Amino acid sequence: MTPMDEIKTLIEDKLPGAIAEVGDMTGTMDHLAVLVASDEFKGKMLIDQHQIVMDILRESLKEKVHAVKIKTMTMEKYQTYQAASEE
Repeated sequence: MTPMDEIKTLIEDKLPGAIAEVGDMTGTMDHLAVLVASDEFKGKMLIDQHQIVMDILRESLKEKVHAVKIKTMTMEKYQTYQAASEE
């Protein structure tokens, strides 16, 4: 299992109903872009949303990943985001 698969699984296990997309930004699998959609983020400030994700990933990232770019959104925004990317 790649670090990307591990992170996707970890996030989706810890945030039931969430959708996680993980991409490799540099080809080295240690600089990752993570998009997380969850209704857990409703009403929370962006920094709090990112903190939720980092709390989940902290142990996993120590030795495997050098950098993470995080994008978070509610499920409603994710549906709009997906629709716009399909156009």
